[in-house]
Amino acid sequence: MNRLHAIRQKAVEWIRTHRSLRLLCRITKVLICALLVLLVSLHILVLSLNAAVVGRMEHSILSKEALVAGDESFDFILVLGCRVYSDGTPSAMLYDRVASGVDLYQAGICQSLLLSGDSRSPDEYDETGAMRSLAISLGVDAECIRTDGYGLSTYESIYRAKHLFAGKRILIVTQSYHLYRALYLAEKLGLEAYGVGADLRPYSTAFSNELREVLARTKDVVQGLIQPIPDSIKQGS
Repeated sequence: MNRLHAIRQKAVEWIRTHRSLRLLCRITKVLICALLVLLVSLHILVLSLNAAVVGRMEHSILSKEALVAGDESFDFILVLGCRVYSDGTPSAMLYDRVASGVDLYQAGICQSLLLSGDSRSPDEYDETGAMRSLAISLGVDAECIRTDGYGLSTYESIYRAKHLFAGKRILIVTQSYHLYRALYLAEKLGLEAYGVGADLRPYSTAFSNELREVLARTKDVVQGLIQPIPDSIKQGS
């Protein structure tokens, strides 16, 4: 009898364990399905936001020829910064941004340049210093150049262009993939802005830039809605 009772107990325990495992499997399947749905939804949301930003701002990207023909006027040309090498040499993308801004200046479209980038510690890393030196070497009068060394992000550059440099109607210069986001932020911050692409050559980082930009556009859609005051302005920089 004792042996039969033990067998029954084992059978009951096995059934309970089996039921628990089946329940655990069902819960796991539900969680996996929910996670997949969430990931697909986020993917669709990100792509939709990107498409909306690009579609919305496409009409604001102009050529130099169109600007000259339209006899447009701007408060300044905002050139957005990017990487400078350790020896102070501008990266290819930065060189092309500054060169494109200078080209617009020399075409008579606007006689004021605002060069915005990261120059918080100019002895160690100085985007705007490199941009200024390049612009002068390309023929821009020094008195026509202003710099903003606290343009630490696209959002901060444009926020500061409005609130510290009194921009109302501006012309933004950067590579085309970046221009949509910059123009979107400018619009959200209440600026009348147009853009000119600085794509003067193929870039080795083009693919990775495009991938990062997908997430950056999504982040800056939120920034454009919230419109936080940059820390640099809070700290009086």
